[in-house]
Amino acid sequence: MKLLIFHIGADRYGLRLRDVVRVLPLLELKHLPLAPDAVAGLMDFHGQSVPVIDLCRASGLPSGADHFDTRIIVVDYHSPEGTAHLLGLRAERVLGVQEVAEAQLADSGVTAAPFLGQVASDAGGMLQLVELEQLLPASLRATLFQT
Repeated sequence: MKLLIFHIGADRYGLRLRDVVRVLPLLELKHLPLAPDAVAGLMDFHGQSVPVIDLCRASGLPSGADHFDTRIIVVDYHSPEGTAHLLGLRAERVLGVQEVAEAQLADSGVTAAPFLGQVASDAGGMLQLVELEQLLPASLRATLFQT
C-alpha cells in the first residue's frame, strides 16, 4: 500500500494515499477564536471552508515549528457516523510517498491513542499508520462539522 509519510514530533507516521486529496504548502489560516486546541484554523480550498487540525496538538504535543517541508494535507475524512468532509491536517516534515507491504504491518500492542494503527519497521526506523476515521473525537467532530 502507498503511504504519505510525515512526522509528528520526532516520530514517522503514514497516511494511506487513497485518503489524500491534495498536499499543499503551509499557508496562512484563519484563526478560530475559542476553538479546541487541536484546531489550527480554517483554510479556503477552492472556495470551500475547510478546518485544519494540527497533528502535533491532536497528539498531545506542542505545535511544531514551521519547517520548509511542513504541509497541509487535505484528506477525505469519513466519520464513524458515515458522513464525509474535507479536512486539513497540518503535518511536519512531509517526506513523500512510500510503498509499505501489508505483510510488514503488525499491531502496535498499544491502544492509548485510538487513531494510531499498525506499525512497520524499515531502514528509517519505525513507522506507524494514522487511522484517519479515528482521528477526531466525537466532541471535535460536532464542533467542526455542524449539520
